[in-house]
Amino acid sequence: MQPIVEISHLNHYFGRGTLRKQILFEIDLVLRSGDVIIMKGPSGSGKTTLLTLMGGLRSPQAGSLRVFGQELVGAGKKRMVAIRRNIGYIFQAHNLLNSLTARQNVQMSIELHEGISSRQAKERAITMLSAVGLADRIDYYPAHLSGGQKQRVAIARALVSHPKMVLADEPTAALDSKSGRDVVEIMQNLAREQGCTILIVTHDNRILDVADRLVHMEDGRLSEQKIATKFVS
Repeated sequence: MQPIVEISHLNHYFGRGTLRKQILFEIDLVLRSGDVIIMKGPSGSGKTTLLTLMGGLRSPQAGSLRVFGQELVGAGKKRMVAIRRNIGYIFQAHNLLNSLTARQNVQMSIELHEGISSRQAKERAITMLSAVGLADRIDYYPAHLSGGQKQRVAIARALVSHPKMVLADEPTAALDSKSGRDVVEIMQNLAREQGCTILIVTHDNRILDVADRLVHMEDGRLSEQKIATKFVS
């Protein structure tokens, strides 16, 4: 399968001068098209930092980080923006705009892409919300949605533009067991239908069975773990 992300000897630092602190150490990682990868590790280990670097939300400093064949170390703003257009983001806080309906939140995401009319964007938003089980909540505002429903809207927003990669940071942290399982399975199924790569950062051991690969981050260092078949104990 084609590499989507190729990371080699990636190091990253926060701060300057005497306050400079290394956060990531010699990261090597390859993500391929169609992979579902789960990244685990304790809080503060560097998981979210790596995710934001891969997503073009922060500029990498040293080593090599190639996304969709484009080197991001030393990349300019134009290249970073182009990379971000092909990535769907899902966060724990779901980051919906409270003044917009579910449909408008999803539609706004796809309207950022060139060549898509408002009518087409609206139709795609409705179709994607239906796909995540929210056909009867299209015109609801976030305040009138449950936590699980808000996260489904966030999934629809991330996938509506058919991204090449989806990055999800603790997408089930605020959800109960059933809602967490539902949103991850929706994300997995829809993303696989679209043929994109998924990276999920999580502490949630209940969803490990959706992964093709499991990687572990500790103290800024990444290691790959073997996956027990379907995680059956």
